[in-house]
Amino acid sequence: MVVVSSLALLLVLLSCSSSPTVRAAAADEHEYTLVAISSLKPKASRSGHRVSPPQNRTWAPLSLSHGSCSPSSSSGRRRGAKPSMAELLRQDRLRVEDIQMRLSDDADEKKVKKHKARSSTTDLNMPMNQQPAIRVAQTVVVDTGSDVPWVQCHPQTDTFYDPTRSPTYAAFSCSSAACRRLGPYSNGCINNQCQYRVTYPDGSSTLGTYSSDVLTFSPTSAVSSFQFGCSQAEQGVGFDGRSFGTMGLGGGPESLVSQTAATHGNAFSYRVPPTASDSGFFVLGAPPPGSRGAFVATPLLRNPRVPTFYRVLLGDIAVGGRRLGVPAAALAAGLVVDSRTVITRLPPTAYQALRAAFRSRMGMYRPAPPRGNLDTCYDFTGVFVVRIPRVALVFDRNAVVELDPAGILFNDCLAFAPTSGDGLPGVIGNVQQRTIEVLYDVGGGDVGFRRGAC
Repeated sequence: MVVVSSLALLLVLLSCSSSPTVRAAAADEHEYTLVAISSLKPKASRSGHRVSPPQNRTWAPLSLSHGSCSPSSSSGRRRGAKPSMAELLRQDRLRVEDIQMRLSDDADEKKVKKHKARSSTTDLNMPMNQQPAIRVAQTVVVDTGSDVPWVQCHPQTDTFYDPTRSPTYAAFSCSSAACRRLGPYSNGCINNQCQYRVTYPDGSSTLGTYSSDVLTFSPTSAVSSFQFGCSQAEQGVGFDGRSFGTMGLGGGPESLVSQTAATHGNAFSYRVPPTASDSGFFVLGAPPPGSRGAFVATPLLRNPRVPTFYRVLLGDIAVGGRRLGVPAAALAAGLVVDSRTVITRLPPTAYQALRAAFRSRMGMYRPAPPRGNLDTCYDFTGVFVVRIPRVALVFDRNAVVELDPAGILFNDCLAFAPTSGDGLPGVIGNVQQRTIEVLYDVGGGDVGFRRGAC
């Protein structure tokens, strides 16, 4: 039986507020937020507030790995070393390029088919300290950009899923409908057991037996006949003890969302915590009708050729309460909402407008050298409280989502970067999603955002 952690785990600790702020003068309050620099950094220990479990809903705690709230930390499991900033940004770039290639309208069809056969959109090499994760017998990464869920089934680490100890485990036969649906992820047959293989943009891969078992969220909430990959081998630097699997949440038929569409309405949501010392939550299913008013919603855009991704249309950006007037043509390709990409990528025209407006309001702080593709960085040495311009993303239907300060600065840099052209789709990374509950209402055709989701 595959078991998701319950409230008993320390992982449920949650900071019930966004970054602590200091009240600004009345004239500036709509343009700036005053934030203690220390509040943007992870703490050595967990925050003292607990997650309030959603009533009568299927849910699990969620955290950023490598922090004090990660299950690896609380259980004493072996973890990989915290990645460098350069490595994090490199892996982020590979993931974004993969998403853009998959969605490119002018991509050669033969090239697209070849790429789909060798690579999923998941980048498990991504540094785990920036990836939301829930615990499924092992710690697994919550990934909205991939479809095949998998868990580690061999004793490479001190904790792994052992199928021989589960009376409800079953491997799919090669003639089964589930095996046939694997498509590009199929990897042949061994002893009439269906095999899968997923290869990632950097060449990392996982392979093993495609199987089913009971996925349990709580004593009263379970997913029967949950289909997943039972991994017998992983290759690549991403599999070094920092992750023990992936919970695919994309729009493909293999994902957890598609598998539970009939019972959970083809919807899910999560709240990314502001730092690695806080926790958030993952919820399977849509919120009750009475609470939908707390979300601002924008239409969900789907590409039938690449159903994995969830895309929205960005209409404009506001900085300090003033909209920038980004031309609609520059934003026409939309933005993919992705749980594993770290830094948001905007079309160059939009990014340059945002950067100029942000820099003009941050002139009182010392600039610092660029860090990779983050070109707007600051030296806050000796600064205890920083005056950050408010930044809001304005989506289709005038859905205005103001970002938390933790979603604006990343390692003292503006947490945005440009794509290589206005005609390419951008990506909303998980830094910008911090403290916001993001609702993927696939069945209803909307993406919703709820700020201050405690």
